[in-house]
Amino acid sequence: MSRAVLFALAATEAYFFANAHVRDSLHLQLGLVMILFAFVPAWRWAKSGSTSLPVFEVLLFITANTYAFPLLNGHEELLRYSIEDVTNTALQVILFQISAIVVHAMVPTRPGRGAFWQEEVIGPTLSRWVEHGMTISTAYVIISTFTDWIPSSFGSVLRAVFFGIGIICTFITSRRLGQGSLSPGEKLMFFLNLFAQSVAIGATLVLVQAISTILLALVGYVSASGRVPAVVTVVVFGTLAILHNGKSEMRAIYWTPQEQHLPPASTLPQFYSTWFQHGLALSESEPGGKNKMTSKLIERTSLLHILCLVVSNSPQPNPYLEGETYGYIPGQFVPRFFWPEKPPGHVSTSRLSVYYGLQTEEETHRTTIGFGMVAEAYANFGFFGVIGIAAFLAALLKKISGLAEGGPLLSYGGVLMVILLAWSFQVEFTLSLWLSSLYQACLAVLGLCYALRKFIN
Repeated sequence: MSRAVLFALAATEAYFFANAHVRDSLHLQLGLVMILFAFVPAWRWAKSGSTSLPVFEVLLFITANTYAFPLLNGHEELLRYSIEDVTNTALQVILFQISAIVVHAMVPTRPGRGAFWQEEVIGPTLSRWVEHGMTISTAYVIISTFTDWIPSSFGSVLRAVFFGIGIICTFITSRRLGQGSLSPGEKLMFFLNLFAQSVAIGATLVLVQAISTILLALVGYVSASGRVPAVVTVVVFGTLAILHNGKSEMRAIYWTPQEQHLPPASTLPQFYSTWFQHGLALSESEPGGKNKMTSKLIERTSLLHILCLVVSNSPQPNPYLEGETYGYIPGQFVPRFFWPEKPPGHVSTSRLSVYYGLQTEEETHRTTIGFGMVAEAYANFGFFGVIGIAAFLAALLKKISGLAEGGPLLSYGGVLMVILLAWSFQVEFTLSLWLSSLYQACLAVLGLCYALRKFIN
């Protein structure tokens, strides 16, 4: 697999070297360096033959999509900033990558020896339920999206539980698919469930969760089979590019300042037909034709322009926050039952949006803008914050991966690694939201595994 990673790196570097759209030649060099450092951890993992899941490697790999590609593709929002500001922003990304790689390489680890890491929690009896877990999760997604059957008082709890079920069952089934151990009927059910969940979630016109689920399934398959399903990957991400291209027009139809409307389930074929028409019409009407769709997909997943906003305005005219958004973290672990007035999970994101003039207080109650942990770190402590957040994430993920090394994938530790893998895609989260949502998911998933083991095994 290491050769495949090197080939992908070489092909990506060659493509952007020949097709980059940058205002300064230095930006081309910086973008290519960012891609290199995004690929290095994945190559080292593939070459080492590690049995642990590539959590840190995925986290770094995504920096290519969120930072390097938008720079090399000429993200339109970058035109708001000077060449010097964009250069400084790119250097902060490289600083984050290098710091993370160095700390990850330096942190010592040893395999966990307790039952948490070495004993399977999902045994043969419980494994037979995994194939039904995705179906149960699909049913929940459809019911929660298109009906009001679920009382609001139980919404957050059930969402955490069923999201956890979906994560574990999707990953385990995709690995079995990669190992070639699924029957034809099981393969059919897997793809039908994945398709149904994506369609239902997509009807909200928020595609992040659907993309994360698809990426999790893809990583599960690749980690087990050692190969990338090229045709499927191209088709899936080509479809996502079209949907991203037409998303703004669909939101203009279904969203109002007061409410986000959903199409009735019975009209989904017409809904998606209209969505595809908008996506294709925009790509054909703009310069660049079909290639513009790829640009749009990169733009919508970009965090570079947000980081550029923060870097260009800090410490002047906006002073560093000196840890203010990190001060929200402890309160996020207090159950709302004990603290009804607890700030919402996006409190740090809202604070940053208001502080940098992207939203008013009222607007943050309706929508959120992803900042990401690198921009948040710079907003608090400048480049020292960038180094700090890189070191924290690298050390945390290296320690946990080391403890899980060599243990069963279906142990508590292995399940924890699956959850961390899913959270490695949540690059738009601030640290408080990332940690608090991870904590809730771990409680729900590991608690559910414990309960099922007691009552079913």
